[in-house]
Amino acid sequence: MGSSMRMSMFHKLLLLNFEKSNLKPEYWLRIDKISKEKILIKADSPKVKTHLVTADCLLLKLGMGADRALIDSMPNLKYIGMYGTGYGRIDAAYAKKKGITVCNIAGYATEGVAEFVFAALLEHLREITRAKTQVLSGDYSEASYTGTQIKGKTFGVIGLGRIGERVAEIASKGFGANVLYWSRKQKKDAEKSGIKYTELDTLLKISDVLSLHMSFNPETKGFLNEKRIQLIKPKAIIINTAPMELVNITALEKRLKKGDITFILDHSDELDPAVAKRLSKFPNRILYPPIAYTTKEATNLKQNIFISNLENFLKSKPTNKVN
Repeated sequence: MGSSMRMSMFHKLLLLNFEKSNLKPEYWLRIDKISKEKILIKADSPKVKTHLVTADCLLLKLGMGADRALIDSMPNLKYIGMYGTGYGRIDAAYAKKKGITVCNIAGYATEGVAEFVFAALLEHLREITRAKTQVLSGDYSEASYTGTQIKGKTFGVIGLGRIGERVAEIASKGFGANVLYWSRKQKKDAEKSGIKYTELDTLLKISDVLSLHMSFNPETKGFLNEKRIQLIKPKAIIINTAPMELVNITALEKRLKKGDITFILDHSDELDPAVAKRLSKFPNRILYPPIAYTTKEATNLKQNIFISNLENFLKSKPTNKVN
């Protein structure tokens, strides 16, 4: 049965790697109303295969995936829901062929991520952490500080989706930066605000700040390859709030070793521990836990959209469908 046939409720809703604390009680109650059975289980549990065979709804935490093998192991599957925006690890095209609807959560963290970009940038440019630490030791001197302003700098945005466009707007209107962008599709409407479309190679060569906002899929894997990373302007700051699969790690290491760029990342939880250790040796890399999208407002909206997607699918009116 495909998504075109109306269902009154799910027979078995399988939540992989979820914990009760991931959703507020009100959202668990909404799940109970639309499912005869819900199973919270770890993906590596020996019992998971039994549940895969009978589940008709699969819900995945951010960072998880569903390849052909997993999809084929679920003969009753009708719906895959991603608890986040990125769905590059789900074979959405194959799911569509099997009549399975895939939905994500779009737009819930636009403001949070955009604000974080500038929080991280200002923290670095103005050495805020060092200043706070210095005062704690009783040293109130400003003599060693030479902060850098954003105004007038060339600010490059790679990927002009919801978040990328909001970052461009803040950089231009809020800070007075000269904002350039590259996206797979030129967006004339966005250019009315004063930002300019620029070829990617040129953008990399002239930007003082680069903010990466592309989605991850098979076509964008390793998008920032060695050639592109080597084009980046010396002394540039790169801020990546997108999946790290977009970046060629070996090429990044090579450039970091030169010591002439700064790389800021907030998806450190997605790094293989060995890769994280390799990057940690460079003083010009700044790693954060995934806090860009973690605000009270975004979390509540995320949970509401997640459950609403399920409810709307059952009404034959799927929302945030990606396939």
